Amino acid sequence: MMNAPTRPGEPTVVAVALGERAYDIVIGRGLAASLGARLAALKPGAKAAIVCDVTVAALHLGAVETALKAAGIPCTRVIVAAGEGSKSFATLERVCDEILAAKIERGDLVVALGGGVVGDLAGFAAAITRRGLDYVQVPTTLLAQVDSSVGGKTAINSRLGKNLVGAFHQPILVVADTALLDTLSKREFRAGYAEVVKYGLLGDAGFFAWLEANAPELFAGGAAREHAIATCCRMKAAIVARDERETGDRALLNLGHTFGHAFEAAAGFSAKLLHGEAVSLGMVLAFRFSARLGLIAKTEVERVERHLTEMGLPTRVADVPFRWPDADRMMDLMAQDKKVSRGRLTFILVRGIGQAFVTRDVDANDVRAFVASQLA
Repeated sequence: MMNAPTRPGEPTVVAVALGERAYDIVIGRGLAASLGARLAALKPGAKAAIVCDVTVAALHLGAVETALKAAGIPCTRVIVAAGEGSKSFATLERVCDEILAAKIERGDLVVALGGGVVGDLAGFAAAITRRGLDYVQVPTTLLAQVDSSVGGKTAINSRLGKNLVGAFHQPILVVADTALLDTLSKREFRAGYAEVVKYGLLGDAGFFAWLEANAPELFAGGAAREHAIATCCRMKAAIVARDERETGDRALLNLGHTFGHAFEAAAGFSAKLLHGEAVSLGMVLAFRFSARLGLIAKTEVERVERHLTEMGLPTRVADVPFRWPDADRMMDLMAQDKKVSRGRLTFILVRGIGQAFVTRDVDANDVRAFVASQLA
């Protein structure tokens, strides 16, 4: 699964093979400048509505608008508040209304310029406005570039849980400009790195070992960054091509998320716990629970914990200063997970680093006792 880094300055193209819904992920430094030309070639004559949050608008919106206008693409801007709180019914309604007010037609485009929140929100708005508009993902965070911008899962949150209202709606293009990551805070970059590690832990032990050796260069912005992003995108593209609607293998991509989403919901989907931080915590819990079930050696768990800790990510509940609810409440939050089937939780557990598997054969009492032990 290891691929040599591409030549500097040459974008990497990863194809997502979904038949008539196939599209490319283009990865490289400085790609935002070519965005207009790429969109004009894909959708000649189209207008565009660019959805972004206030933070990204201040940093990158002007350059993207310039690139689109230079290619003859009229565009309008739809700006939302930053943060997970924008994945709400109220914000979705406003985004849809602004897209319609801009007279964006079925032959036009929505551009999701931002991190996972904007990608999920704008993608869902595109899925339902005029019964479906084409959209392009321009992810501006590490987490979005390796994970949420690829695969067509779009959603908003409900008060009952994360990503519970949404649609599968594939983009027609993903443009991952790695230069946009230079403006991320250290905390946001670290949070995205948790999703990079996830790919090694779920299916590629060699990639995890490579990350242990090369993470500092990835954080510093060298060639390792492009290589890691491309490796993650290739893995995700292969899984999505096999299982677009998460009926089987695709659930592996949720390693750490059953626990992680419950912690996010308990924290009120707030800045107290970023999604990637929740995933880091959730992955360690999945490894610990696997060890408790006798599936994996404790030395493997310790190796995962050590690497995530070295990268500044939480690995214990106590690492996040918050008054967590009790085990019963956490179980209630996990029961709202999208992977629940006939009332049974679906867990992604591991038999080793790079050896994740999906199971519904887990006793809820064992889970509750384990969660109680972690909260203690």
